[in-house]
Amino acid sequence: MNPRSRTRVIVIFGGESAEHDVSCVTAAHALRALDPHRYEVTTVGISRTGEWMLADAAMAALSRGPAALPDRLEARGRASSLGEVIAASHSSVDGAATSEQTTVVLPLVHGPMGEDGTVQGLLELAHVAYVGAGVLGSAVSMDKATTKRVLAAEGIPQPEFVALREDDISEKSIADAAARLGLPMFVKPANMGSSVGVTKAKSAGEALAAARAALAYDEWVLCEEAVVGREIEVSVLGNREPRASVPGEIIPGREFYDYVDKYEGDTAQLLVPAPLSAAESAAVRDMAIRVFRAVRAEGMARVDFFYEEKRADGTKGRGFLCNEINTIPGFTPISMYPKLWQASGVSYPALLDELIALALERHARRARFRTTKR
Repeated sequence: MNPRSRTRVIVIFGGESAEHDVSCVTAAHALRALDPHRYEVTTVGISRTGEWMLADAAMAALSRGPAALPDRLEARGRASSLGEVIAASHSSVDGAATSEQTTVVLPLVHGPMGEDGTVQGLLELAHVAYVGAGVLGSAVSMDKATTKRVLAAEGIPQPEFVALREDDISEKSIADAAARLGLPMFVKPANMGSSVGVTKAKSAGEALAAARAALAYDEWVLCEEAVVGREIEVSVLGNREPRASVPGEIIPGREFYDYVDKYEGDTAQLLVPAPLSAAESAAVRDMAIRVFRAVRAEGMARVDFFYEEKRADGTKGRGFLCNEINTIPGFTPISMYPKLWQASGVSYPALLDELIALALERHARRARFRTTKR
């Protein structure tokens, strides 16, 4: 095959957020699944302190075959300025057609400074196609307080919440939140994922301490009611006509599905597909697409729900409540996003193929807006 007929895929991983390690694991698995006959892969790492570099070790391992790749990549390599890295990875920073190759960026940077629209904005300025949500969808979805306000405006059911900025956090504001939401309640940074910084507070004092701890990650803190219900997740795939996977259910091995349960322990159960009736499955899949569209997501997202069948007092529950949406979900073969698509008939390599095709479709569709109108 002519090398120029292959699509160039630039995999960006690492990042400055507390989810750096998760990103490095995700990227290693994605590299193994990209077909070398279809794709010419470049790896770009972002260190914990924000340096961009061509990850030579990952590229060298990949050249020896997918089996040579480690379980996680390291964001180390030839450090350059940001512009030099992009120029080395993409021959047409200004959008001019200097090569017959098609280029797509696969940003696998979880959390702030990666999943929040910052990297997506950079790629828009560079006129490069990329996988996943755009600037607006990424930013809205990353900030959980903003997500919840958008969902409220769209009439999508969700748990009760209170959002507090750093200057507003005090014994009184936390006590007021506890009075409104009840105890226990969850306290978390508004801009973070992978359950980093999340605390289940059982008293106002614990909630205040949790809020102050969450400020290490973001200046906005989210307090949420603790819903007694099943944890249901749905994967969404597509651009203007998104489709939803079969739902899955998570049965936490700890008090709640925290970072340790997700990435370090082996006690959580993942039920795929979730034991739901046909009507329940259809309802949650429809709601996942509503959430996806409400925040203007594109490409991919995992939408998480609580299924409240009964309230604590025994009365009828509220049904499916949207917890959050993740626009760059965990992407290892055992992560829920690809597992749900596999159960829906889309293999891991085929899923990457479709995401790359969706990135190119959106890039071509939106090209008309990049021309200055006079």
